[in-house]
Amino acid sequence: MSSVFKVGLAGVALAAIAGCAGTGGSQYVDRPAYLVDSNGQASKALGYDVCVRASDWTPARGLVGCGDATAPAAKAPVAPPPKPAAKPAAKPEAKPEAKPAAKPKKPDPLNITEKIELQNIPFDKAELTDDNKKELKAFLADLRKANKQRTAVTFGAVVVTGHTDRLGSIPYNMKLSEKRAVVAKDHLVSAEQVDPKLIFWEGKGPKQPIPVTKFCDNKMNRKQLIECLGPNRRVTVEVVGTAVPQPKPAAKPEAKPAAKPKP
Repeated sequence: MSSVFKVGLAGVALAAIAGCAGTGGSQYVDRPAYLVDSNGQASKALGYDVCVRASDWTPARGLVGCGDATAPAAKAPVAPPPKPAAKPAAKPEAKPEAKPAAKPKKPDPLNITEKIELQNIPFDKAELTDDNKKELKAFLADLRKANKQRTAVTFGAVVVTGHTDRLGSIPYNMKLSEKRAVVAKDHLVSAEQVDPKLIFWEGKGPKQPIPVTKFCDNKMNRKQLIECLGPNRRVTVEVVGTAVPQPKPAAKPEAKPAAKPKP
């Protein structure tokens, strides 16, 4: 700025001060250090937008409107604290897939072997007595019926064996024993509905005597000896098959003793 302009501003300031004094005197305010007009506003130099400073003016007492003070820096808006990051939604725990209930294991089949001796077949005959037939029917019925231990037996094979006593020749008795086996086989098929394909038969003659008959002495009279050897004149029927064991009954829960009444 030129010295001429500085002098001009000073003259303006002095003129303004003189003008203010002519109007009743300038008033000082505590803050800021400017001459003020009758309205209490800082007086500005005539023709300039510049306030007239008082002699005790200091930069610290300047007014922003007079261009002598720096407006307080606007406080930067305080950013709100960041919101806590939203926690990811917890994934529902995957429930383990329910395994299909294990099928109950089938029990192993039972191997069944049962035998009956149809004794006291008439001497020198190839026929079954009525008692023989009743015994055979009851024997087969029991196998065909379920019980507490097993189901009904499924027949796999039926072995029929004919026997004789020791009286007579070996060749004759072998043929007689075979005839007795065949008679029993035919009865099983016709009267007891046993599948003929399951039946196997043979004759043993006098080769397999019942132990008790060893006491039958040949010194006996013939009638007594024939009667004594009766158990050897027989047909053996043996059934081989399978059955399924019955399931065990569920254990009953133990009954709890009744609570004693309080006194």
